[in-house]
Amino acid sequence: MKKTLITLILGVSATLANATPTVIPLWPEGVPGAKADIGPEKIGGGYNSNVSEPTLTMIGPAVDHPNGTAVIICPGGGYVRMSTAREGDQYATWLSTLGVTSFVLKYRMQEYGHPAPLQDVLRAVRMLRSRAAEFNINPARIGVMGSSAGGHLAASAGTLFDNPAGRTGAAMDAVSARPDFLMLMYPVISMQEPAVHAGSRKALLGATPSSEAIQLMSLEKQVTAATPPTLLIHTQADQAVPVENSILFYQALTKAKVPAEMYLFEHGGHGMGMRDGLGTSSLWPRRAEEWLRDRGLLTQAK
Repeated sequence: MKKTLITLILGVSATLANATPTVIPLWPEGVPGAKADIGPEKIGGGYNSNVSEPTLTMIGPAVDHPNGTAVIICPGGGYVRMSTAREGDQYATWLSTLGVTSFVLKYRMQEYGHPAPLQDVLRAVRMLRSRAAEFNINPARIGVMGSSAGGHLAASAGTLFDNPAGRTGAAMDAVSARPDFLMLMYPVISMQEPAVHAGSRKALLGATPSSEAIQLMSLEKQVTAATPPTLLIHTQADQAVPVENSILFYQALTKAKVPAEMYLFEHGGHGMGMRDGLGTSSLWPRRAEEWLRDRGLLTQAK
């Protein structure tokens, strides 16, 4: 099964590589708080950094009949850079084999800090929901997936979707920004010791963040009954973002009675993506597919 999945993804990747991707500006009216002095965006080696023009890159389903589910993908990189190839395009290619329409989010990071990334991910949800018919997706089946710091951003969307910091005064603020589900890969969750990933906290909140900012962006403290159903995947071998991040979020979800499923694997270091040869960890896409199917997200939308 594993070889079949990898072969299929490689085949789809080759097909998509020859297609012109659809790139959608997030802020056609102008990026809020735009900075003119940070220089050009940097692209190379599968990474993006120094982002000033957030976008969504659409990768459509590689099957004849899309099922109507959409996923916004937030690549990781400590809010310093984005692992766009491994934790963005690769995930989108895999999801396309399941009939899911994916949108890789290019979001602002350390050059802007909070609340710019939150504004970007919530604008992405609002945009897809408001233009669902155009993209042939179900406005009630929009999820957010993220890895590492991208997982923190995805979890921010699932917990802070009504927070004033995520609004900019645009007319689209009236559209619901609540994702319908979350998929979190080895996510940064807490901004507090001992589980904090210090690099992500510094990039997002600065070198000396206030206690209020730390509290707000420690997302295990922001879970409510309105937080969407969540899938968590992490490993014991992660030496960068402690597995306690996922455990804390899962405990908060359970306390709030939010449907949640968590897989904690032995092998697989941080940023494992979809690498082969990591024992049962390499089979996480199968577990994720089962979770999506069990929630009815892979059936044809009516």
